[in-house]
Amino acid sequence: MDRLMPLASALGETLKAQSESIAVAESSAGGLISAALLAVPGASAYFVGGGVIYTRQARRGLLGLSEDVVTMRAATEDYALILAGTVRERVGATWGFCETGASGPTGNSYGDAAGHACMAMVGSSDSSMTLETGLTDREENMWRFAEESLAFMARVLGDVK
Repeated sequence: MDRLMPLASALGETLKAQSESIAVAESSAGGLISAALLAVPGASAYFVGGGVIYTRQARRGLLGLSEDVVTMRAATEDYALILAGTVRERVGATWGFCETGASGPTGNSYGDAAGHACMAMVGSSDSSMTLETGLTDREENMWRFAEESLAFMARVLGDVK
C-alpha cells in the first residue's frame, strides 16, 4: 500500500479542501483504489462508498445496471463513464470514479490485452482515459491501475478548481 499512499493522501486533502466527496466503482484493480483512499486518516470526510464491480452480476446487483442500459462492452471509456456516473448518483457523491480493464495474465474476452484499463471521473465535468501497461503480470497491473487511477483523479480535480 506504501506506493499508493502519497497519491491517496494528496487526493484526500484536495477533496476535503474543496468540500467534495467521491464514490468508486472499480474492477480490475480489485479494491486497491478504495483501500488506498480509505487508508488515509479522515477518509470519512470525502469517501462515500463504492464497490468492486467485477462481473455483470455485480453491475446488476450493486449498481442496478442491466444489459438493457449498458449496451457497450466493458473495458471502454464509454462503459467507465456510465459506471462512474451511476455510482455517483446511487450514493450521492460529488464525484464518481470507475476503473475497468484486464489485469492479466491474459487479456479479457473482449479482445483487450492484459494491462488494458479504462478510467472515468464524473462530476462537474466528465473525463476518461485509457491505460496500456504492456505487462502481463496480474498483480503489477493491479497496482499500476490503482496508481494511475489515483493520479488521474488528482489531475481531474486539479483541472476543475
